[in-house]
Amino acid sequence: MYSVAPPLADMEEPLDLRPEPDDEAQRESLPAGSFTGVHAADRAQTLDAMMEESNGVRVEGVVENSPADVAGVMADDVILEARVADKPTPLHWPSEWRALELGTQPGTQVVLSLDRAGKPLDVTLTTTPRARPADREATERYREENKVGIVVRTATEVEARAAGLGPGGGAVVVGLSRASPWRSVDEGKHARAGLVYGDLITSVDGKPVAHPQVVLDAIRAHEPGGTMPVQFVHGAEQRTLELPVSKRASEVREFSIPLLFSYTNDRGKSETWILLGIYKHESTQAASRTRILWIIHFGSGDADRLEEERS
Repeated sequence: MYSVAPPLADMEEPLDLRPEPDDEAQRESLPAGSFTGVHAADRAQTLDAMMEESNGVRVEGVVENSPADVAGVMADDVILEARVADKPTPLHWPSEWRALELGTQPGTQVVLSLDRAGKPLDVTLTTTPRARPADREATERYREENKVGIVVRTATEVEARAAGLGPGGGAVVVGLSRASPWRSVDEGKHARAGLVYGDLITSVDGKPVAHPQVVLDAIRAHEPGGTMPVQFVHGAEQRTLELPVSKRASEVREFSIPLLFSYTNDRGKSETWILLGIYKHESTQAASRTRILWIIHFGSGDADRLEEERS
């Protein structure tokens, strides 16, 4: 028995979308913004954040003699909030910190509310001009297969900044289940507005997508059968759609009589076996599996397809 649902058999991930865009020349020509010397990381990678919901971004490192170093910021501090001209900005993802750096003029004072080993601390740093662009961050891919059937990757800095997000923000669609309720369909009376490969999701449920995990968390928080507002960039156009949240069907059935007959319908794969394997028929959209004979087996589980939405 599977402890978690197996991968969707009908997930389509075009090979030409595997590599990230070759846009380094464009990235290096973008305004560099201000410099603080903070290398911010996702706090969700820490043990404390895994145990309970938490806010803030973790300071992965501090550049020597940088504004952050002079202000007393230390590695492993957690930045909970940044205040510029008494305007607070709560932080949850590294992209939000980078957006603050890019949107702050050199010479600006920034008050940081830190958590240092459980103790609150405020420090003030003054931004300086950034001499060169920050290091390029490699993109990562994330999958959701239980309700929507989608694969997204982090946007490149060029893509994110063009959409008004900080570097690391946004979620680019690079894979979709054929039965995904978020997939655009153009088949006569079955036409349905939705997403296509390359669309950049910028907001879900009214929340900016500061990281692809925001999209996955929003999907998982919705009950099947409902809808959720999704804002995205299609080409150069901003679009917003109310997209449905589906669910996976339970559709695994097995029956066998030792030596004589075996029938399996398992996640889009059907198999019929008769008389010691003299006759064996398999039909699948994915790879086959190995079965052990001579055992009567009954089982059930989650299917690898999504129930189709019916209006």
